[in-house]
Amino acid sequence: MATILDGKAHADRMLEVVRQGVEGRLAQGLRAPALAVVLVGDDPASQVYVRNKSAACAKVGITSLEHKLAADTPQADLDALIDQLNADSGVDGILVQLPLPQGLDSKRALHRISPAKDVDGFHPVNQGLLLEGLPGLRPCTPTACMSLLAHHGVALKGIRAVVLGRSEIVGKPMALMLLEQHATVTIAHSRTKDLAAVCREADLLVAAVGRPGLVEGSWIKPGAVVVDVGINRVEDEAQGALIFAAEPKKLETLRAKGGVLCGDVRFGEAMEVASAVTPVPGGVGPLTIAGLLSNTLVAANQKV
Repeated sequence: MATILDGKAHADRMLEVVRQGVEGRLAQGLRAPALAVVLVGDDPASQVYVRNKSAACAKVGITSLEHKLAADTPQADLDALIDQLNADSGVDGILVQLPLPQGLDSKRALHRISPAKDVDGFHPVNQGLLLEGLPGLRPCTPTACMSLLAHHGVALKGIRAVVLGRSEIVGKPMALMLLEQHATVTIAHSRTKDLAAVCREADLLVAAVGRPGLVEGSWIKPGAVVVDVGINRVEDEAQGALIFAAEPKKLETLRAKGGVLCGDVRFGEAMEVASAVTPVPGGVGPLTIAGLLSNTLVAANQKV
């Protein structure tokens, strides 16, 4: 049976480091770091995520500044708000909550944020610094995943790593960070031929495709470490019966509540094959907010 890599516990450790860093700033007579969050529209999941970020900020002493805009806000008005926050010396980090409502250009908004305040690490300048192996604000989720692996002593040098997913948010930066640590990295995706065979080569498998239960236990090399970045909601009972065949309690929850969260990996099956696995929920999810607040502290300290 595999070890469960507890993302919640590690997120708490990361947040404690941030809290101590904020206290250190205050002891020097500096102000607390400030994070501006821009929420456009009324997407329920985004609202929950923003509330969680605000609560985490309060926990570590970071000032949370929320800017809520209507769903029909013109792109020009969103651009103007980002410009305003860029120019505000009292704001250290800017986060535009995604997804944006239809009609707004997400990349245009993200690229408008000053690289020095880009605490999500999505700006092309920060992505370029990562590619060059230079210091910069790096994407939160892969950075926190690397921290989790380091904490658990997962050796990366020389291993075969497969990153399943090629997004700018997780897949590509995760691959670059693993390369930095001297892993041999393959990026796989939905069009990869014989995807299951490619995944079975991995000593470390990172799944970040957003497809519930895609990775079966038979896709996992015995003894591999599995990091499941996906978070999906399953409501179809027939689909759930396939995904949760090795997790009867999860299937019971689906039937009782009409829906349940799961990752891209079939957790119950993975636990029987892998050496270590992140759960969903409670794995990578909490790490993302911890990584965001770590970046906010870094951004503030860079001004000193």
